[in-house]
Amino acid sequence: MRDESSKHRPVRSYVRREGRLTPAQGRALAELWPRYGVEVGEEYLDLAAIFGRQAPLVLEIGFGDGASLLQQAKREPEWDYLGIEVHRPGVGRLLLALDQGGVENVRLICEDAVAVLRRNIREGSLDRVQLFFPDPWPKKRHHKRRIVQPEFVDLVRRKLKPGGRFHLATDWEEYAGHMMEVLSQNPGLRNVAGPGEYSPRPASRPLTKFEQRGQRLGHGVRDLIFERL
Repeated sequence: MRDESSKHRPVRSYVRREGRLTPAQGRALAELWPRYGVEVGEEYLDLAAIFGRQAPLVLEIGFGDGASLLQQAKREPEWDYLGIEVHRPGVGRLLLALDQGGVENVRLICEDAVAVLRRNIREGSLDRVQLFFPDPWPKKRHHKRRIVQPEFVDLVRRKLKPGGRFHLATDWEEYAGHMMEVLSQNPGLRNVAGPGEYSPRPASRPLTKFEQRGQRLGHGVRDLIFERL
């Protein structure tokens, strides 16, 4: 018999392909999580207390192995970075890199980013939100799983400060068009590059190994930067 509760389950934009933790990643999760990790409940996060200061704040959704986030945090020590990722091997890898590099302006959450945004982030508290190379879910029947949907975009908009920016990047042309359409339809956001235009890759987004590989294969990358009005 069909489980009727399934009709009310949220559509996930990710699949937990956990992979195997290396011994080093496992130790990092056990030993370094208390230093860099943030546990969430039902309350708003006290971001100033988490970082121990008042500073401009970037939220990165789905940081993967953390290479891009790490580079940005090192380059902008005057900014704070909050990264969200559900896959523990990537979290463990970044924990090791943060410890080895002595990086102190990064904190991590290992939870569903949409749930964290809804429950734990106050409105008007973020200076920048980053979503780089999300799963494009290329098959048409899976398009509903794409994270960039009108409801999600408006959720991000509300969490940004006025003038705060939502920066997205993808190497999937059709998904870029979908992103452009959805963001352009939100009346509370303005395309920094102009209506219907993609932005040049800003220096704030590092060129990752993933992107370099895609360029060798002829995959163009498109950046979208929208500002909250």
